[in-house]
Amino acid sequence: MTDVGLETAGGLSTNGGSELLTLEPKATVLAKDDTVAGKLHLKGSGQVLGSFSGQIECDGDLVIGPEADVEAEIRSVTVTIAGVVRGNVVATNRLKITSTGRLEGDASVGALVVQEGGIHRGVIRVHPEGLPPVIAVGHGQDTNGAAVVPLKTVPNPLGRVRKLWGEFF
Repeated sequence: MTDVGLETAGGLSTNGGSELLTLEPKATVLAKDDTVAGKLHLKGSGQVLGSFSGQIECDGDLVIGPEADVEAEIRSVTVTIAGVVRGNVVATNRLKITSTGRLEGDASVGALVVQEGGIHRGVIRVHPEGLPPVIAVGHGQDTNGAAVVPLKTVPNPLGRVRKLWGEFF
C-alpha cells in the first residue's frame, strides 16, 4: 500500500462550480491492474481502482475508480462510485454515483448524489435523519425484517363497467 500525495485535478468541483477539485491524500487499496477477493477492512479512507470481489468495510471515504470492477457488499461512511459495483452498499453519510458510475444492488444511505449519466439498478433507501441501527450494523437489512415482495398488477375494472353499461345503451 502506498500513499498518494496531494494532487489537483483540472476539472470542476463536485458541485459543478468553477473552483478546481483538490483530491485529499488517500491510500490506494487496489491498483488498476490488480485483482483481489476476500474481506477488506480499512481504518481510514481508500480507493479501489482494480477488480475486487468480497466484502469492504471502510471507516472513512471509499472511492471506486472509473475503471474498477467491484462485486462486493460495501459499508463505509462515504462511498463514491465512478466504476462498476455489483452488490449492496451501506453509506452512513453519503453515496455519490458519478457520471461514469454504475451500481447494481440495493443501498441504504444518509444522503444521495447521482450525477447525470450515473446508473443505478436496485432499491435505494435514503435516511436523512441517520441510518437505523440495524442497517448501520447489517448490510442492507430491513429494520422490520420483512421480505420485499413484488407487486402483482390488478386488472382494470373499467372494462367490466363499460361492458355492463354497454348492455343498457
